[in-house]
Amino acid sequence: MLLPELILASTSPYRKDLMQRLQIPFRCVAPEVDESPHAQESPRQLVERLALAKAQTVLARYPQALVIGADQMAYCAGRILGKPGSSTQAETQLQWMQGRQVEYLTGIALADADTVEQFCIPYYLHLRSLSPDAIHRYVEKDQPLDCAGSFRSEGLGIALVEKMEGADPTALMGMPLIAIADALRRRGYSLP
Repeated sequence: MLLPELILASTSPYRKDLMQRLQIPFRCVAPEVDESPHAQESPRQLVERLALAKAQTVLARYPQALVIGADQMAYCAGRILGKPGSSTQAETQLQWMQGRQVEYLTGIALADADTVEQFCIPYYLHLRSLSPDAIHRYVEKDQPLDCAGSFRSEGLGIALVEKMEGADPTALMGMPLIAIADALRRRGYSLP
């Protein structure tokens, strides 16, 4: 059986690196999607909608492919924590997040011409109490400016954590590979 080309609807180097762990051929295509939240949209609804929009946008250009769309956000105490973009904003986010539980939600959509499969995988961090100096050193060394919630678990960010909880640690990095591998197996892709 000839399987469709696999496309990751993302320009994220982190998602690309994670997908490469599965050792199956794929390529990345940039989705062009407005990521603004809708009024009254919950964080879960937002990541699910954006993951699907990214997959469908790329699928429209490559209708013979299987497209994976992904979106992630950090959510803490009623606030959505985006990518900080600057060191000052990263330090502000981390100062506010310390001592609190942060929920990372990763929405995934697999879409082809006939079907769509969606799921949302949560992962939880409990950040320890941090001094302003510790936060500054972390941001300066790890530069998590393009990471939701100013946190890079695969880097020095692990030193900020008191506890992590969730079924799939790769969900924290934006690509829940356990669920994605299961979905790809069901579609006939050869994985161990």
